[in-house]
Amino acid sequence: MKLITLAAACAALATLSAAPAFAGDTVVAKLAQPVTTSSKIIAGDAVFLCEGDTCVSNAVTSQTFSSTACKVIAAKFGTITAYTGSKPMDDARLASCNSVAVARAAAGPQMAKQ
Repeated sequence: MKLITLAAACAALATLSAAPAFAGDTVVAKLAQPVTTSSKIIAGDAVFLCEGDTCVSNAVTSQTFSSTACKVIAAKFGTITAYTGSKPMDDARLASCNSVAVARAAAGPQMAKQ
């Protein structure tokens, strides 16, 4: 009985310690063009506060440092020059992320003409 209780306690501790693994991290997106007003956006299950040329999330999840989250920010604010968490996003993933911003910019003038 004590062994089962100990096993359950260890499992609970492992679960609790794994969950906040990202809690101390920050994810930062540097924008090519600064935002004109402070904005908040949800990307990768986290809230980013965007001011000037920087969007920062202090409450990151396992999804925050992803290409998908990066694309959400790029779709809203345009080209991202750097996307960093515990390490910088590599150039190939950053280019993929910015493909959304490039597509949005290309579609913009066409939409305005209609």
